Amino acid sequence: MLRRRTATGGSALVIGIMAICALITAPAVADPEPETADALASQALLDAIQHDLGLSADQARTRLRNEARASASEAVLRNRLGDSYGGAWVTGPASETFVVATTDASESTAITESGATPQVVKHSVAELTASKEALDRHSSTAPLSTPVWYVDVRGNRVVVLTSQPSEADAFVARSGADISLADVERSDERPRTYLDVRGGDAYYINGSSRCSVGFAITRGTTNGFVSAGHCADAGNATTGYNQAAQGTFQGSSFPGNDYSWVAVNSDWTPVPYVGSGGGNVTVRGSAVAVVGASVCRSGSTTGWHCGTVEQRDASVAYSQGTVSGVIRTNVCAEPGDSGGSFISGSQAQGVTSGGSGDCTSGGTTYFQPVNEILSAYGLTLVTG
Repeated sequence: MLRRRTATGGSALVIGIMAICALITAPAVADPEPETADALASQALLDAIQHDLGLSADQARTRLRNEARASASEAVLRNRLGDSYGGAWVTGPASETFVVATTDASESTAITESGATPQVVKHSVAELTASKEALDRHSSTAPLSTPVWYVDVRGNRVVVLTSQPSEADAFVARSGADISLADVERSDERPRTYLDVRGGDAYYINGSSRCSVGFAITRGTTNGFVSAGHCADAGNATTGYNQAAQGTFQGSSFPGNDYSWVAVNSDWTPVPYVGSGGGNVTVRGSAVAVVGASVCRSGSTTGWHCGTVEQRDASVAYSQGTVSGVIRTNVCAEPGDSGGSFISGSQAQGVTSGGSGDCTSGGTTYFQPVNEILSAYGLTLVTG
């Protein structure tokens, strides 16, 4: 799905994948403290952040540094706060304010001493997640009018998007979710998987349909890459951007999840890059970006586009079935962008799943977190 039917090779931009290793299956906690903007991102990525987020060059660089620190700090504070953890997010043009929520007001001092701004909330992330998971368990009964639900830490609530509020209310009620935590909001959003993509590099399935490379990985002595699960089932063969023999799908999960991995042959050398439109970004890890952080997507149809992380742990009811645990963003995408790379600064975030809208009028896009893919298949992210 995310694939174009084509009989010719096409001129696909090579976004390399693979070459140095370091398995990352959990957010890093060390502050990278980059000394230059190039340590965080290529000029092409910085240009996209400036353009799409309306920032100056200095604001873009500062934002990336602040977000790297916030991601590292969030992992520590989440541990410290335990059951009282209410979520975290950044605000401001340069992500200068890092907010950490807690249900325990006595933790405010510790949060302040860490350099974050405390916010006392009524519900913990654990409570919100439990309510959202009740919806997940009944996703097969979700009406077509209600394709998206997610945990909104900034609003301290679970949001259900629908074009028919009465149908959404009935869905929430029969799921057993805590109705007091769920806000039904009217929306015309209609997510779909992007069937014509290249994200990073283009690749072809069984010589016809096309998808995009997410990130280079290794598994023992085997080289490969991760991508979207809706692209193909395990056992399907792939050819590269140049239509040369490339590899085979080793694992694929969709719906439920939307991830896959492909093992490549010895002709393909892994390199730790994501790129599009003339610039490569070196992947240096997979620390999870906090809500509000900037995130950029590389796609074969629309090149680099950026926005922010809106919510984590969203569920999307595509026509093929529901996918849970994806990240909701306001980054635009179009058919042909699926399977490709989502990155924040130098940190891999995930692979493009689907969305709604386009890059002319704007849209919403969802990505499958890369750390989950690495963990599920025992893969090592190739980093530089």
